[in-house]
Amino acid sequence: MKSALITGANKGIGFETAKQLLQNGYYVFLGSRDLKNGSEAVTKLKLEGLTSAEAVQLDVTDEHSVKAAREEIGSNINALDVLINNAGINGGMPYTALEANTDQFFTTYNTNVFGVARVTQAFIDLLRKSSEPRIVNVSTSVGSLSLQSNPAWPAYDYAKYAVYGSSKAAMNMYTVHLAYELRDTAFKVNAVCPGYTKTEFTNYNGGDVEEAAKRIVKYALIDRNGPTGKFFSEESNPEAHEIPW
Repeated sequence: MKSALITGANKGIGFETAKQLLQNGYYVFLGSRDLKNGSEAVTKLKLEGLTSAEAVQLDVTDEHSVKAAREEIGSNINALDVLINNAGINGGMPYTALEANTDQFFTTYNTNVFGVARVTQAFIDLLRKSSEPRIVNVSTSVGSLSLQSNPAWPAYDYAKYAVYGSSKAAMNMYTVHLAYELRDTAFKVNAVCPGYTKTEFTNYNGGDVEEAAKRIVKYALIDRNGPTGKFFSEESNPEAHEIPW
């Protein structure tokens, strides 16, 4: 049975992504900063008959937590097939470049950028043992420098979140370099925007969480002929899906 780890998987898009991977026959580790919340999420899945799920305490901002999660998961499996870096925060108000304080920037980058690097580096050895390893970094079109600077973009005048957007742009750059370093291997590494989705993150505004998770799962399940080092957003580009960095 193939296995997957999803950070921030106890609720929202992460939880739905776990559900869909379970439906595709994966054993899924649900990373949760609060283990109680993770365990409750697993209970919900098992009540739906999705039993191949396990909660793992994982705070992406805490080096010790990440290392402990790696040891726990590594004691149960020989290889990890999918890593989905889903955990993220928006940084809180004020969102603007001139008003947001440096603590907001640091806290947000610690989760959205440094956390992705911490988890990826901690689990890369287990991923290397998979025959078809996949890494999906959950991003956003708000992190596209090209779209954010284009007055013709439909969201140009309202999608200005300096802290969150810049953190995701930095994570996108990490994705580019990660894909490049793994270019001659079986890895597929991509950034995926799930779209504006009805979750706690958006005060329950936006599209359906099932559709958002489906967009992520698609790139977790791509075969050896699939893309790598790309940035996808079906919401921003419904036809071709790939969007500019």
